[in-house]
Amino acid sequence: MKKVLVTIVAFALFTACGDNSTKEVKETETGQVVNVYTHRHYEPDQNIFKMFEEQTGIKVKVINASADELIQKMKMEGKQSPADVLITVDAGRLSRAKEQGLLQSIQSEVLENAIPSHLQDVDNQWFGLTRRARIIAYAKDRVKPEELSTYEDLVSERWKGKILVRSSSNIYNQSLMASIIANDGEEGAKKWAEGIVANMARSPKGSDRDQVKAVVAGEGDIAIVNSYYIGKMLNSPDAEEVATAQKIGIFFPNQEDRGTHINVSGAGVAKYAPNKENAIRFIEFLISEEAQTVFTNANFEYPILESVEPVEDIKVWGDFKEDNLELNKLGENNKKAVLIFDETGWK
Repeated sequence: MKKVLVTIVAFALFTACGDNSTKEVKETETGQVVNVYTHRHYEPDQNIFKMFEEQTGIKVKVINASADELIQKMKMEGKQSPADVLITVDAGRLSRAKEQGLLQSIQSEVLENAIPSHLQDVDNQWFGLTRRARIIAYAKDRVKPEELSTYEDLVSERWKGKILVRSSSNIYNQSLMASIIANDGEEGAKKWAEGIVANMARSPKGSDRDQVKAVVAGEGDIAIVNSYYIGKMLNSPDAEEVATAQKIGIFFPNQEDRGTHINVSGAGVAKYAPNKENAIRFIEFLISEEAQTVFTNANFEYPILESVEPVEDIKVWGDFKEDNLELNKLGENNKKAVLIFDETGWK
């Protein structure tokens, strides 16, 4: 009976407004749409969204902006927000959205069973989609891998004037610092930050790619960067970027103790999602083997699913032990991390 009623209404609207209007009404009135606020700006994501549309018939409407801008937008929109899903490139930002009451707990056995527990929110408000390792990139011609060991060892005198890293305002560094706080305590984290500042080759500036380029240019010998940037550079259409990345070695810190710091890009269902069921279905699709394969093959991130192999370009770096710290800690320690950066002069 419900199907018949919907058909009659749709037909009436068609005769009154024309085919395009009918299509729009069907999408909004039947809920066949999912509104995605995303910080991720990668072309492969658009391909994944199209795959989802083709398989489900649910239209993906995307708003792109930085995570902070999207969070602020959701706050201003309040209960009238059209957002169904928030995607960010860092667990710290997801935690911030949770703290500000912008996400909701959901029930999904698919997500809870497929994603390692430390890579999802303890209250089921957000879920990791891809993994990024914060690694040490080193100049192959000047640094031997056996000279490297841990993040903590980077404060050693041997690295005086040789470390390149981006600014303290960068969320990847804030989350790394938050993990240092969780593992070494606030005092230990402060001493670490002081040591890094003392060993910097230059004042922090630029992106992770810029740090890699500066290493090859001889401005420093090692850089702290996200792993997937190296993969992207190795596969860049720019021959100079490829040549630069080929001169860089990859080292995974802390393999003899807690493991390398891991962060995630992740997603959560918005607090006032008008299309909640579609939102859950959408996030579940993002951790399907099909979508996970695109994430790693096209953007050189580590998949969240153990059943999906990393793309060969990063698989050749070998297996590594990752820090299994609950990523909620990254959000919980973010403010402390920022204060430590300020106190130690990490610009």
